Amino acid sequence: MTVEYHTSNFNKKVLSLGVPAKKANFSAISVVLGIFAALPIALASPAKALQVQVSPETPKLGDTISVVVNLDNPANGSNVTVTNGDETYPAYEIAPLQYRAFIPTTPLEKAGTRNVQVSFEGQVQNLSIQVRDRKFPLQRINLPPGKAGVEATEYELKRAAEFKAIRTPEKFWDAAFLAPNKGPITTIYGVRRYYNGKFANDYYHRGVDYAGAAGSPVVAPAAGRVALVGKVSQGFRVHGNVVGIDHGQGVASIFMHLSRINVKEGDIVKPGQVIGAVGSTGAATGPHLHWGLYVNGKSIDPVPWRDQAVK
Repeated sequence: MTVEYHTSNFNKKVLSLGVPAKKANFSAISVVLGIFAALPIALASPAKALQVQVSPETPKLGDTISVVVNLDNPANGSNVTVTNGDETYPAYEIAPLQYRAFIPTTPLEKAGTRNVQVSFEGQVQNLSIQVRDRKFPLQRINLPPGKAGVEATEYELKRAAEFKAIRTPEKFWDAAFLAPNKGPITTIYGVRRYYNGKFANDYYHRGVDYAGAAGSPVVAPAAGRVALVGKVSQGFRVHGNVVGIDHGQGVASIFMHLSRINVKEGDIVKPGQVIGAVGSTGAATGPHLHWGLYVNGKSIDPVPWRDQAVK
């Protein structure tokens, strides 16, 4: 393309901008070329905003908040970060150009606004997520004077902490979770307690209890890798005989008080596969199954994961 210009006319325009006349002729060509060189930058389209989807749209305490980030280019998606306050949650690839992070909520938190920031390659999107309150049932437990109750061993606590800290990039589950036992539910998630009239601030029931008959089968609710097998004989005084399954991407199930264990650590299990049997080992007053579901190390309500598939 040929650009035509007249120095005399250009000088007038330059003078109107306060440029001395004696310098105008000398700089005319360089100024014009500079203007045209800058045009592509000035007219360039701004970077697209991150496309972010949050579900559920109206979460309540105990829910798992899913933050899905869609990218518009094949850059390194491992740079996607999702933060809430001081917490940073890993974002894992779930489809081409699509990443997802889970934000767990628990009964120990307060309802209200969660200020979430999603970042990628210099792009930032700030989200305000309203988490609704939820009324959890209360139980009043009266213990005899001086009764300390059953305490976990150091080995038991160490193994349980290591299990909850697992963050496997691979996603094993691909559908709604199954109920791990056919018995009726006797204790729901999130129950709070008073002990001898004093409210236990740090306690809530971290799972769901099934009143299955002793010896009835316990099945894997979803695919995964067996990452924890513990027995009373090894020091699992509270958990009893226990199995932990890593479902991948920070999601893990734990099954307590088993009478029998059918798997070993490292086994890959399928949904519905028998992993053990209901029992009353550990801190249990009778036969039942305790199923706990953890997301990024926090115990969340398993029921929504059974009601529908979580992406």
